[in-house]
Amino acid sequence: MNKQTTLNPEVTQALSRGAVIDITTTGRQSGQPRRIEIVYHPIEGGIYISGMPGFPRGWLANLDANPHFTFHLKGPVKADLPATARIIRDEAERRKYLAPIAKTWKRNDLDVMVKESPLIEVTLESAAA
Repeated sequence: MNKQTTLNPEVTQALSRGAVIDITTTGRQSGQPRRIEIVYHPIEGGIYISGMPGFPRGWLANLDANPHFTFHLKGPVKADLPATARIIRDEAERRKYLAPIAKTWKRNDLDVMVKESPLIEVTLESAAA
């Protein structure tokens, strides 16, 4: 998580646990909002979003075209947080962050995940909640 972002304690606590969230990206061709459900992972003080390997992702292509999106906490704590994505392409960095995600998902194909899974680092832009 961006160290300079100040969030209320409930949001900070919610972000400390991985959970199912929604993200809203901007369609790279349509320009329209695109909302999907996805899981985030708090790792070493950062927030990461990944997915299973094996097929292209519209949300990733949208973030490649426009890295600004909304990170929607849902469940007991609700918040719509403006965020920026950094697509992680470096193999060593991908391995570092995908290893704990693979463990959480009980997967034993880390090499495949490093090669094919989407992976972004999330930076929260403000304390809006």
